[in-house]
Amino acid sequence: MNTNNKIKKYIPVILIIPIVVIRGFTTIYPIVITFINSLYNIKVLSGIHEFIGFKNYIDVFKDDKIISSIKFTVIFVVVSMLFHVLLGTVLALILNMKFRGRRFLRTIVLIPWAMPAVVIGMAAKWGFNNDYGLINDLIRRFVPDFQFNWLINTGSARGAVISMDLWKDLPFFAILILSGLQFISEDVYEAAKVDGANSVQIFFKITLPLIIKNILTLCIPFTLWRLTSFDLVYAMTSGGPGEDTSLIAYRIAMESFTNLNIGYASTLAIMLFVLMALFSWVNIRFMNKYND
Repeated sequence: MNTNNKIKKYIPVILIIPIVVIRGFTTIYPIVITFINSLYNIKVLSGIHEFIGFKNYIDVFKDDKIISSIKFTVIFVVVSMLFHVLLGTVLALILNMKFRGRRFLRTIVLIPWAMPAVVIGMAAKWGFNNDYGLINDLIRRFVPDFQFNWLINTGSARGAVISMDLWKDLPFFAILILSGLQFISEDVYEAAKVDGANSVQIFFKITLPLIIKNILTLCIPFTLWRLTSFDLVYAMTSGGPGEDTSLIAYRIAMESFTNLNIGYASTLAIMLFVLMALFSWVNIRFMNKYND
């Protein structure tokens, strides 16, 4: 009997060993190998493979292209997530209202999210064209002489990339917030109205406190998705004008598969990994502080 109990005690451990091994091989091993590669100068086309220590990490901060990519990545993540939270909450509240056709609206609002980012990027590249793009065509209906090249000016190109990122993923963010709104009982709202609370007071005193944890939790994966965004920039601007819309993930892909500079690309990948861990840590700390 005692022997059977001892065997049963180790059954959970035995069952999770395959998962731990697979997870280690698919997650930990690539991170370790990438870090090792970052310590080498590996250039496939030149046949170079030499140990240089942390020189790649030092060179990163001397590379104007990478500095520009880091700056835009931070801007992209912060601005995009800010509008995801604000506009996503507003859209979720609208979708939660009782009106005719709301089920249909909830369905079609997810169409942008279901579209591949490459398709959206290519469509946006045409849409923001000065001569025959949809955006300028619409503006010229009110301002006939309007001329502006959206994707060859730094500020407007960055704004265009961020706006298309919002257009794609904002509906999904809003639907996930909507799922939290669905769990709020109507009785709570009715009681608040009986006590004389108006719509603004109900939102800030009841709705927002009940969905804030849901919003903060969503910010973690959505932030990480922004940090690893590649396909939208690749299809829409190819990092231009210059390197002004080049995200870190895009720069890693270019160094890896275009320049075949594996050591430098590995260095950027490790730095992106650290940046992702930092953003996750900030989000988790903020959530813990809120819960306290």
